[in-house]
Amino acid sequence: MEDVAVKEQETDVQEQMLDEENENVVVADFRMVTFSLADKDYAIDIMHVKEIAKASRFTYVPNTMPFVIGVYNLRGDIIPIIDLRKFFGIEVPPRTEDQVENMLIITAEEHVFGFVVDKIDRVVGIQKSAIQPPHPIFGDINIKFIYGIVEYEKHLFVLLDIARIFNQKISEDERAEADRAAVEREYGVTSTESNEPAQQYSQEPIYKEDVEAKASAPAAEASAAKPAAPAKDNASATDKKFICDGLVQFKKFYISDVNRTWFDGRFNDWVASKNGASVQLQSEAEAEQFLSTFWSSNSGAFWSKEYADALFNILPENNAKQILVWNPGCGKGYESFSLACVLKKRYPSSRIRIYAHETDLLNISNAPLLTVSAADAQGWLSPYVQKSVTGEFTFTQEIKDAIMFEYHDIANSNALPMADIIFARDVLSLLTPEVQKNVLADFEEKLKGNGVLFLGENESVGAGKSWGERTEGSLTYFNKE
Repeated sequence: MEDVAVKEQETDVQEQMLDEENENVVVADFRMVTFSLADKDYAIDIMHVKEIAKASRFTYVPNTMPFVIGVYNLRGDIIPIIDLRKFFGIEVPPRTEDQVENMLIITAEEHVFGFVVDKIDRVVGIQKSAIQPPHPIFGDINIKFIYGIVEYEKHLFVLLDIARIFNQKISEDERAEADRAAVEREYGVTSTESNEPAQQYSQEPIYKEDVEAKASAPAAEASAAKPAAPAKDNASATDKKFICDGLVQFKKFYISDVNRTWFDGRFNDWVASKNGASVQLQSEAEAEQFLSTFWSSNSGAFWSKEYADALFNILPENNAKQILVWNPGCGKGYESFSLACVLKKRYPSSRIRIYAHETDLLNISNAPLLTVSAADAQGWLSPYVQKSVTGEFTFTQEIKDAIMFEYHDIANSNALPMADIIFARDVLSLLTPEVQKNVLADFEEKLKGNGVLFLGENESVGAGKSWGERTEGSLTYFNKE
């Protein structure tokens, strides 16, 4: 009988363990691939991992960021290879030419990348609720790249945020919180000082005049002798405020002195086009439509001959041996390559050096590999284009060597030398007003005395700045006075 009892007890224990195991399978709603960097444990959401591979002999690409160690042919697809250790500033031991590296093949949107790591461990299933908020003490990397911290089998894993590494869209809650903080810093509005519900704050307009009006509201209420503003003007001001709010919410586009002249004119056209219907922005598509007249010509493509000629004619004389250019917000590289060709034509005896900066890792990694269509290769770009052995048109080595594509956030300071030209079209308007002021101050500090600054066609340095504005033909530039 005792043996039977023991067996029944063992059976009960086994069934309990099986039930616990099944329960763990049910609650493990998040899977991650774990790996190590400099003897520390990291992880990536398995949904971003296409495969795991080992490879060596990467093809070097000149003038790319230091953490891009080359490109690799993955079954016919040429993909950039990023050394994740270098990206995070972790010291990497010297490697030999034939050294085999551990790679995580990562997908981000429609793009594929290879991440080189020290060691790839395994796939781990956890409960998503077990992911803890990030904290700087858990890693040697910037906290903004950390999604969270996971404890598993007495190990702490730093879970990386692929969306932030590749500058993809963050969640609406995160974006709203970031925008709210920016507004508070710029206008002195703090939601925690109000007794109103938090939802009420999200509906508050962020047009600067409104904040100034709110600050003077008590004085206005005390003076009953003053007539009320016309209803039409009040409605117009309210609509402006809500449109500003919509542009921040949907496109992270900020109205300030930099673009207010364009905004006021665009608002009037927008109201007229609505024929009495609501003018407020209800979706991202409407925000894009509102901004359709803002972007500078030839954006997102190689420049037309007309634009290239206009820029050539406006560039000042410069006999320096080297022309140094800062090109923040370079996008996919079309602007940087077009600019390099114009500068080479304008200053044929000078060495051209363009520091092309971008925060979109996908764009900045692929920019050096940019090819030219047959149609563009036969146009004004033809002196600077060559045909490769594969039949594709690419830029000459001289033009490629002129551009240094780098991952850099314009909001952060950098150690660039003094620049002859700063070419920053349509960049300032995508920064909060506070950051706009800081960047303009950085432009003034980095630009040589005889240098020139180019902003977007609908942007300006704003009022009260120590800049001179010059317009020649269809283009405008600024210089220090």
